[in-house]
Amino acid sequence: MTEIIFEVTESDEGGYEARALGHSIFTQGDSVEEIRSNVKEAIDCYFDDTMKRPKLIRLHFVRDESDEEGI
Repeated sequence: MTEIIFEVTESDEGGYEARALGHSIFTQGDSVEEIRSNVKEAIDCYFDDTMKRPKLIRLHFVRDESDEEGI
């Protein structure tokens, strides 16, 4: 695996939530800087020494505009 992608959304309570696509990794943070740091920490916890770690971490920010437009 060369990369891992996290889908980042705004939380209903404020802040952000990040979920890895294809892996059971989830984290949250109050700011973009905190979510970046927490994603790196979550990867460190998930991938142990016997697993091949991703070389690239991508954050894909998703925004639900349907709520804002009343759709």
